[in-house]
Amino acid sequence: MLPTSIDDTIAQLERQQYFADRETATVLYLALRMQRPLFLEGEPGVGKTAMAQAMAGVLGTRLLRLQCYEGLDAASALYEWDYPRQIMALRLAEARGERPEAQSLYHDDYLLKRPLLESLLPDPAAPDVPRVLLIDEIDRADEPFEAFLLEVLSEFQVSIPEIGVIRAERPPLIVITSNRTREVHDALKRRCLYQWMGYPERDRELQIVAARAPEAAAALQAQAIDFIHRLRGIDLFKAPGIAEAIDWCRALSALGATELDPQSVRDTLGVLLKYQDDLARVDGPTVAELLAGATPGG
Repeated sequence: MLPTSIDDTIAQLERQQYFADRETATVLYLALRMQRPLFLEGEPGVGKTAMAQAMAGVLGTRLLRLQCYEGLDAASALYEWDYPRQIMALRLAEARGERPEAQSLYHDDYLLKRPLLESLLPDPAAPDVPRVLLIDEIDRADEPFEAFLLEVLSEFQVSIPEIGVIRAERPPLIVITSNRTREVHDALKRRCLYQWMGYPERDRELQIVAARAPEAAAALQAQAIDFIHRLRGIDLFKAPGIAEAIDWCRALSALGATELDPQSVRDTLGVLLKYQDDLARVDGPTVAELLAGATPGG
């Protein structure tokens, strides 16, 4: 069901265990109402991808995900023809003494739909709601791929030479994410609504962890979030994101911890930090200093 207001957007996202602030919920609601793509930029692990997943749950449709990478091309993103089946059909026709026309080999039966094309077509399971297309980490793709996307983002249509133009009857919700490893061209951003996503404030992140890692004691969750927020203030190569916060609480709970202590922190730092330089930076004295601010009475 489409959200009817900003408050309804927040409420429906919360039912999917996604806790958005009002600013983020507003731009998402506007993207739906204005039928505009949504460009989310921010550090890894702040919930950009999870938003698209939550919206697919809200709308009751399957999430279509296009994971970007260097060298991504139209065939991988849009469509390609099933050449082995086409050749087989041609040979069978020749065996029967027939001469199939070229257009008979270029129709839907032989079309392999990739996420971009599929997003323009109705979802058979939920034809009355827009599809949700996640174009994840656009900054990993090459710049020519951005130019290829412009027709889809502005017109919600694609051109297939053998068939013609395919236009969406109901424009999809397109969510584009970027970790800002490079600047994305202005032509793409102009076609989207924009939202910068930072790490959530303490209470909101605690709410997320409580929903996603309920097995951890409430006191442990609070201490863990306080520790992580202080940890993010250190000059790290990669600060822990929300996913790491959830995993850390689950790991601590699995080890039987009910509150933080220096030993449990040191034993599980590899859940939070993924680079050797960061692990070396957070040494014993640093852990003790961070822990003092995350422990009741510290």
